[in-house]
Amino acid sequence: MTTNNKKLLVTESLSERGRALFAERADIEVVEFDNMISAADFNALLRHHAPVHGVALGATRFGEPELDSSQDMKVVARIGVGYDAIDVPALSKRKVPLMVAGTANSPSVAEQALFMMLTLAKRGVELHALVKTGAWATRLALLPFDLFGKTVLIVGFGRIGTRTAKRCLAMEMTVLVYDPYVPAAAIEAAGCEPVADLDAALPGADFISLHCPKTAETTGLINAGRLSKMKPTAYLINTARGGIVVESALYDALVAGRLAGAGLDVFEVEPPPLGHKLFDLPNVIIAPHVAGVTREALDRMGEQTARNMLSALDGAPIAANVINQDVLS
Repeated sequence: MTTNNKKLLVTESLSERGRALFAERADIEVVEFDNMISAADFNALLRHHAPVHGVALGATRFGEPELDSSQDMKVVARIGVGYDAIDVPALSKRKVPLMVAGTANSPSVAEQALFMMLTLAKRGVELHALVKTGAWATRLALLPFDLFGKTVLIVGFGRIGTRTAKRCLAMEMTVLVYDPYVPAAAIEAAGCEPVADLDAALPGADFISLHCPKTAETTGLINAGRLSKMKPTAYLINTARGGIVVESALYDALVAGRLAGAGLDVFEVEPPPLGHKLFDLPNVIIAPHVAGVTREALDRMGEQTARNMLSALDGAPIAANVINQDVLS
């Protein structure tokens, strides 16, 4: 077995399956930390345990200051797939791979997106309340509708978007896909219809489901202008990242009746402040950024994160899970 004699800082949220892989290696020392640790305290922890050779992160930010504090960083891993809290250029500059958990949580997020579509279409929240409050006689005023025959526009056709598409196809929906980085032939091969112009595709969609990463290009992607292009019977689903949707514009569209509803697992500020104005709208369903955090997904992500880190420490990082591919050369 390859030996490294390396020290890892690992968030306490890492699953037992991930911890078990580290425990098999006598050459690996693991130090746990609280996922909600402040930036200053995390830097202090890195300095205290330096040299630190790998970190497994939840929501913790990581960039130049943390690289300096760790002194000998070899791999930065996310227990998930989003990496908007990581300074990727800083890592690339020092040839440190940023690794994500591959497809570990993609089925879970895809299921959450479909769940939100179904909950909105079938008026799950309203009809539940209707029965409990004795308003049975008013049920025909809240008729649900079918996903069957409807059109969904999926924005982003990566690990999660492709799986969401499969589930929508199973509901016999027409699936449009906007992703300028995926060849049209690959989208067609998946049984979907590629669209080259997001603005032109928006008016035809009954549901818009976001599955793109948060980048400079996608921040504010769904703004007032794009919301105005959607039909008033359409629904917006965001299980990707807060900030891709401009929340103030979404609120205005919903209140004005220019959009039928929304399902949100993510927010611009997390946790969102108490009394957030979107909370009071009856046509909005919300969740606390847990689309990819099921029991099974946590096990899969923890195991994949550990395998990612060990592969990098052993000198052969799993290439498919490396975000900054330039470090591999």
